[in-house]
Amino acid sequence: MNLPPFQVLVDEHSRALHRFLCGMVGRDAADDCLQETLLAALRSYGRLRDARNLRGWLFTIAHRKGIDYLRKRSKELSFASPPEQPSHPDPGHDAELWGRVARLPEKQRAAVTLRYLGDLAYADVAEVMEISEPAARQNVRAALASLRKEYR
Repeated sequence: MNLPPFQVLVDEHSRALHRFLCGMVGRDAADDCLQETLLAALRSYGRLRDARNLRGWLFTIAHRKGIDYLRKRSKELSFASPPEQPSHPDPGHDAELWGRVARLPEKQRAAVTLRYLGDLAYADVAEVMEISEPAARQNVRAALASLRKEYR
């Protein structure tokens, strides 16, 4: 199998991965999660057997690192300190909208951020989230319906 140099992969996808992680875990934690994602990817890059969807593979790793961070953080939070909502991924985006995205149920938030911040096809969203493509579509549809209802 002929893999591109790892740096080419990083250059092509790190910006989209960072946007996705900002939407998932917040701007402050996104940098650390991205580093963990890229380190995990680098460690296993030479052992890859299928290079057909490297973007989806990277987003799968990023999604898992984001979940790990959120789980670790939820264990660390005390009742005295409310959880920080993930910040919006781009200063040009509407902060109120991204605050609403951050309050979506975990699967809906992941699906909508993968689809629109990661610019992944529904099949890739399904692969990253380890669900069926119809379930990925439904999670995005439900998230958008909820956002439309609240945002108006």
